[in-house]
Amino acid sequence: MQSPAPLPPLKKLADYQPPDWLVPEIALDFDLDPVRTLVRATLKIERNGAHRRPLCLDGEELEMLEMKIDGVSQPLPNSAADGLELAIGPDAATVETLVAIRPAANSRLMGLYASGGNLCTQCEAEGFRRITFFPDRPDVLSRYHVRMEADAQRFPVLLANGNPGAAGSLPDGRHFAEWDDPFPKPSYLFALVAGNLAALRDAFTTRSGRHVALAIWVAAADVPRCAHAMESLKASMAWDEEVYGREYDLDQFNIVAVHDFNFGAMENKGLNIFNAKYVLADPDTATDWDFDAIAGIVAHEYFHNWSGNRVTCRDWFQLSLKEGFTVFRDQQFSASRGSPAVKRIEAVRQLRAAQFPEDAGPLAHPVRPDSYMEISNFYTATVYDKGAELIRMMARLLGPEKFRRATDRYFDANDGRAATVEDFLAAMQSEGLDSARFKHWYEQPGTPQVEVSASHDARAKTVRLSLRQSNPKAAEGAPPLPIPFNFAAFARDGRKLSETRDLLLTAPETDLLLEGLDEPPILSLNRGFAAPIVARPAPARAELMLLAAHEDDEFARYEAIQQLMLSALVESVHDGKLCGAEDVAQALSALLDGWEADPAFVAETLLIPSEPLVGDQMQSVDPAAIHAAREALRGAILDALGPRLWEIWRATGTDGADLSARAKGLRRLKGITLSLLLARDGAEAAAAALAQYAQADCMTDRMSALTALSHSMRPERDTALAAFRERYAALPEVFDKWFLAQAASTRADTLGQVQALAADRDFDPRNPNRLRALVLGFAGNQPRFHDAGGQGYAFLGRQVLDADRINPQSAARLIQPLTRWRRFAAPWGVQMQETLQRVADTPGISRDLTEVVTTGLK
Repeated sequence: MQSPAPLPPLKKLADYQPPDWLVPEIALDFDLDPVRTLVRATLKIERNGAHRRPLCLDGEELEMLEMKIDGVSQPLPNSAADGLELAIGPDAATVETLVAIRPAANSRLMGLYASGGNLCTQCEAEGFRRITFFPDRPDVLSRYHVRMEADAQRFPVLLANGNPGAAGSLPDGRHFAEWDDPFPKPSYLFALVAGNLAALRDAFTTRSGRHVALAIWVAAADVPRCAHAMESLKASMAWDEEVYGREYDLDQFNIVAVHDFNFGAMENKGLNIFNAKYVLADPDTATDWDFDAIAGIVAHEYFHNWSGNRVTCRDWFQLSLKEGFTVFRDQQFSASRGSPAVKRIEAVRQLRAAQFPEDAGPLAHPVRPDSYMEISNFYTATVYDKGAELIRMMARLLGPEKFRRATDRYFDANDGRAATVEDFLAAMQSEGLDSARFKHWYEQPGTPQVEVSASHDARAKTVRLSLRQSNPKAAEGAPPLPIPFNFAAFARDGRKLSETRDLLLTAPETDLLLEGLDEPPILSLNRGFAAPIVARPAPARAELMLLAAHEDDEFARYEAIQQLMLSALVESVHDGKLCGAEDVAQALSALLDGWEADPAFVAETLLIPSEPLVGDQMQSVDPAAIHAAREALRGAILDALGPRLWEIWRATGTDGADLSARAKGLRRLKGITLSLLLARDGAEAAAAALAQYAQADCMTDRMSALTALSHSMRPERDTALAAFRERYAALPEVFDKWFLAQAASTRADTLGQVQALAADRDFDPRNPNRLRALVLGFAGNQPRFHDAGGQGYAFLGRQVLDADRINPQSAARLIQPLTRWRRFAAPWGVQMQETLQRVADTPGISRDLTEVVTTGLK
């Protein structure tokens, strides 16, 4: 029997030391073959400082064949499982190694691996060590020369980072290509692709006149579905020049789409590798959400050319330096292409759905962690989404002009360097930010809370406010955070009495005096979500009704209506009966009166809060009671507003090829009204949903009908699912939606259907997209994953262990829903803990999975 995997050593930020050796240049020569690829690496090394320490090279699953130092052959080590340690006499030398690797057997999808008949790489965070021996850390920056040789018929396209060099034919039907990247980069940004690919080509001329050849490489049949990604790329390049003054710097920019990928995409210098779901799109196969996601992710990876590539991270503790900053930049870009208010709503919804629970649970960590075991487990919502909120606060506090000057200083001062959070904060400080105080945001886990109490003096016509900040996850004695805080005071007749913008809370408690108020005001707190906090107390239901009717800030109005629904749902759970439905219906009726003016905003605001979000408002989560309360509220909304919902559903038809913001808003509203019309699972609504599915001229309308029907017990559901399978089974990035729709269904028989789907001929657990669609989709289905009896947990546990043998990164992500077991009432919490413990006790689990389950059980 195998013993459990030992815990990897804890890496600590405080222990950082500069690299002992630098590698200014590296030449890589690949003899490519899926079964056995040969990699010859020639490293020009230089001692970094006055020391006599050896050269340490990372390596993993490499078959060592040759090694030379300054041209002299060396004896091969007995074992190089964890890398090499070489005693080097001179201060500079040339180290050459020849290794063999096995791409087709690489199910971890890290390093060089096979996907769909092609070969491609993924090296972030520590995948390059699976290609060759190298100091695989982000502060070792090298200029790369790459030569690839392969069978010309099987792999006619050979791509790598940088600019193309020599290429040509070789004997025996083989060919070669060379690529040079003039910009030093860390090993995690190395990329290589070899395959039978076709390209959608275009060009972009930078503002300084540089001509850049653009290409998106996919299977030949998929080229027509790359047009939106190409348009998004060119728009991103122009936007980054205009808003941040950043030009592209190579002669070519290539994107390659693959179907087997652990992440959304990767920003490798000049050769971005994408998960195909974030490249391929046309109205028949992609929803409006897909189109928006493609634009945002293409922009994100392109923006990394400066915020991540030209200026990279000194170490992995600084991950949010590139990811949080770049998420903020892609959010700015997306907002510029649609409704800023809707984009802000989407960003905050994502933060509350993923990051707030992470901050509240055992996996909580600061935006810049102070330690980790496996860095792959720290590509989290905290690093990305909360990290973006920190940048947003800085940008707001400085204002557009100062923030732009600060980012210019950051880019210019750190170009070609591996930087730290301190370097970024120093640039912000140059324009007036109190960076020493703001740094605390990067050091504290947890979601801060601001408690507001108000005392009205009728004689003096003043209101004294006391704002007290706290953070239950912060260490004892942790300093207070600088919190930008926006609020407004409203009269009982709806008049806005006063507004305070960008008040900066810097003390544990802040007192304010509002004057000229002859009545106790209704307070609207954290307007615009100026900081990633929880503001308490939430207004009473009557106050929320007034704010819903009179707020002039779009996000604050959205917030008021959402809080009104949350209040009704939480009270319904506590009382065991439907509460507050009349108030909700009244507020939604007023919202629907203006649906034609901004259908996208109305759609987002009409969306009933999710069941996990309701649970986050409670001390102990009862998933059955929450589901019953939400279903009762859905039914009550239909009873009160049914005729209006039918009217809007019938009036929101669009041309499916129209991708304007308004058209997308109309389709979003149509889908949400259809979902509400099916709240009672009536025959008329089911027939309408099937008709929408059958008559749809775009995937958005088709998928909203399928999603609405997925919860239905009526035969129209099976008809739509069968039609979708017949039409899209051959398109994997589209067919994932079919699996997800069934995994997320609230039908009582969902667990059995998901178990059957796990044995379906089209389910491939080696593909991360398919695995996430079915297994993680089911784990996010609160009423069915948490069915009494614990069978949903047992299913997840089995899937996690199966995935761990194939791809530990996938397993470590799948297990995370179970780590919140403390939040759930009996019997659910106990059963979740037991399943987590069974996984932890399984011999031979990976280090990735070991870290998550060990932390989750603490």
